[in-house]
Amino acid sequence: MYLTMRSVWLLAAGVVLVFLVPRPATVLAWTALVAALVAVDVAAAPSPRGLRATRAVPRSVRLGETVTETLTLFNTTSRSMSVLVRDAWTPSAGASQERRSLVIPAGRQRRARTALTPTRRGDRMADLITVRVRGPLGLAGRQASLDAPARLRVLPRFASRRHLPSRLARLREMDGRSAVMVHGAGTEFDSLREYVVGDDVRSIDWRSTARRGEVVVRTWRPERDRRVLMIVDTGRMAAARLDDAPRLDAQIEAMLLMAALASRAGDRVDAVAMDVDTRAQVRGVSGAALLGALADAFAPLQPALVETDWTLVAATVEASLSQHSFVVVLTGLDGSGANAAMLRALATMARKHTVVVASATDPGLEQLRSRRDDAESVYTAAAAERDLVELDAVRQRLRRAGVEVVEAPPGALAPALADAYLALKAAGRL
Repeated sequence: MYLTMRSVWLLAAGVVLVFLVPRPATVLAWTALVAALVAVDVAAAPSPRGLRATRAVPRSVRLGETVTETLTLFNTTSRSMSVLVRDAWTPSAGASQERRSLVIPAGRQRRARTALTPTRRGDRMADLITVRVRGPLGLAGRQASLDAPARLRVLPRFASRRHLPSRLARLREMDGRSAVMVHGAGTEFDSLREYVVGDDVRSIDWRSTARRGEVVVRTWRPERDRRVLMIVDTGRMAAARLDDAPRLDAQIEAMLLMAALASRAGDRVDAVAMDVDTRAQVRGVSGAALLGALADAFAPLQPALVETDWTLVAATVEASLSQHSFVVVLTGLDGSGANAAMLRALATMARKHTVVVASATDPGLEQLRSRRDDAESVYTAAAAERDLVELDAVRQRLRRAGVEVVEAPPGALAPALADAYLALKAAGRL
């Protein structure tokens, strides 16, 4: 049951009667009359339990886009209903016009549509549907909550998609060169051509030179079908908020662009999200289905406030890759001693694979470092400066261990990682 403002005003109108007949019995009598009218109105109202509710919503939507959810109410009773409906969703689903009035004839159904513009990645759940049916007097009515479960999966925004055409153009340029002067593992023999001044003498094919009577060199092209394994750290470092979003969002964005580029280059891409356990993984998917599978699997992920088990990460890489491969670790670099386990694990991986660590930097750290307004800001700047010095030491240790380090602000991490991949491919290190 619920009361309307009409019942409140009716009860307040009794004040006039109390002024005319100022007795306690007058108050009691008027209150009893209003209560009786409310009871009659509630009894005369149709039961909202006679409604059946269903929701229809698209399975997924990209963050920032809008979809329409359709709510259908079917009146199973023999009476027409004038109802007020609240189609509730979690706040981050971005529902518009949750409340509306409908008239549903007996044995008929009516539909109400709600626009959803989610503001957060992940699974957005529908709440209960609250239905109010007003009585004929308009003083009160019946209320019920109907359960019609629905879930909308909000996929990552993938705003870095705009960088893909330019990187693909560079990739085609690399593949289309007549001579790509790279050597060693990670290259494939392409063809022979005549030696020109400036060619590396190590690329001379002496047998073909002797047979042809002229100096010829081997040309190489970047190797295809390379294994690419991306590790997304979902531990405490991924929970740091950078530009009003967790670092994990920037890591997923970079993973998607990297996967799209590597897949187009002919590499086999796998991705794993982990901290103290494996949270999500996509393996053995290629072609056009890869990006959809990655977005769907990684969309529900949220950072966990735990220290990442880097021993588990190293073991996962060892179990997944039997030959030299390209390993991308998307994590956050920390200047504290907590990085010791990460450094050991990455150094172990770098002995067998080409390893790149991609980290989204905190733009606020540089701002704290530059402020000198008062004593407190000076101490804060000193702490920020020390953190930056420790971070530089971590970078140097990683590079000495053979690990490439890619750092950029959250919005620039994805193209920076793609550029590093192309540079390594052009240098013959993949």
